[in-house]
Amino acid sequence: MTTTAILGAGALGSYIGGRLAESGSAVVLIARDAARLAQIARDGLRIEDDRGDRMVRVRAATAAALREPVGLFIVLTKAMHTAAAIASVKHLIGPETWAVSLQNGIGNGEALATVMPPARVGIGTTNVPANLLGPAHVRSAGHGSLRFWSIDGADAPALRTLERLLAGAGFDAAATKDIAVDIWEKVAFNGALNALGAITRQANGGLDNPDGRAIAEAAATEAVAAATALGVRVDAARIRTRIDGALTQHRAHKGSMLQDVLAGRPTEIDFINGAIVRAAEQAGLAAPVNRTLVQLVRLIEGRTA
Repeated sequence: MTTTAILGAGALGSYIGGRLAESGSAVVLIARDAARLAQIARDGLRIEDDRGDRMVRVRAATAAALREPVGLFIVLTKAMHTAAAIASVKHLIGPETWAVSLQNGIGNGEALATVMPPARVGIGTTNVPANLLGPAHVRSAGHGSLRFWSIDGADAPALRTLERLLAGAGFDAAATKDIAVDIWEKVAFNGALNALGAITRQANGGLDNPDGRAIAEAAATEAVAAATALGVRVDAARIRTRIDGALTQHRAHKGSMLQDVLAGRPTEIDFINGAIVRAAEQAGLAAPVNRTLVQLVRLIEGRTA
């Protein structure tokens, strides 16, 4: 059985990998934290979701500890670590190996293609919820989807294999050639709320006021304009509905960028709001709100452009 590797076994990577292993797929979790991986390999991964609370056996190892080629990498690292992560598993890439990004932001496919042949690179997105409650304990509350396609626009058997694997594990998964729409709509959503939450140190509910909504709307509007100018037919009303749902229905949720700031970690600002600014410039547009959000987050991180 061909091995599927989860490259970036944080909360979401662990959850997806654990569900795949539970369904009978040959899976290995790859990350940098050797002690945490050793605990998972020794004791198993505890998963809590709508299927119950159980322990799942799943392989887990650092890249350096593995030797046999991998058939498919599902990449779930932070966007700024993509290039280094795929370089770290270069010795596991065979002549038919694929790598599919399900990460946040824009530019992950290009980063994978610095090591992988572009014809064997996929890009995608997911809104499957997951939280790491301990080194070997992950919880998912609710449901989400996974969408992906090839970076060169062509269909491929590997995409259908991934579709079957994820569907077999109970996920809403589909290979779709309209992946640019899915990715850009998530970037617009994240661009509207993630940086704003990180800057103000507020969970979603703290942004649900006229000032918060005005900034979120302006950031999303710039993203929609940039995507549309580049030929990506995003649905502005759908994005606004998602933003409203996050503000009203997930009020206690702390965005990933806020979690990174609170933990003193680098954020994905350059691959979300920064990507919106770059796309706007490419299209001959201005994106002053997103540019300001980028600058403020960089100041919080203690760095400049």
